[in-house]
Amino acid sequence: MRVLLIHCHPCGESFGAALCAAARDALERGGHELRVTDLYREGFDPVMSEPEWRRYHDEEVNRTPVERHVEDILWAEALVFVYPTWWFGLPAMLKGYLDRVWVPHVTFDVPTAARGMQPRMQHICKIAVVTTCGASWLVSWLMGQPGRRTILRGIRALCAPRCKTCYLAHYNMDSSTQDSRVRFLKAVERQLGKF
Repeated sequence: MRVLLIHCHPCGESFGAALCAAARDALERGGHELRVTDLYREGFDPVMSEPEWRRYHDEEVNRTPVERHVEDILWAEALVFVYPTWWFGLPAMLKGYLDRVWVPHVTFDVPTAARGMQPRMQHICKIAVVTTCGASWLVSWLMGQPGRRTILRGIRALCAPRCKTCYLAHYNMDSSTQDSRVRFLKAVERQLGKF
């Protein structure tokens, strides 16, 4: 498959970076064609400017500021997001990526009075999330897991109707141990090895 791996962490020697490397290795061993977007390393600007917002619904130009990223999501058959969960949600950098890249007339048709929103990303049939959460599973669940919902419900709604999803989270990251991190790295390699 053609897999787009989107990594979002500011620190190159973080556990998040190790997770991205493990994901990449597992996908490459699986024979997938891979493109990697490392939002912090490439200096992606998550801020939508006023001129960009004013052109947001103009299908002639709304993708121009992020053309390469749009080409990547149009190329992909599968998406893998690797990021830390902060305040129960997506890091601002990743949210800004979704805001700026997943634009109307590319990823969806805007709803009208006559019809609802129409998804356009029917070529994407798998989505995986690899994340770390400082809180426990229970606390994350009680807070509603907004980051998980944004990707596995919001983004998935734009993809193929039978798009498969996978959510891998290391909970209690704030009190993690070397052993718990190694176990999670192995779980990521195992799960993405079956991708």
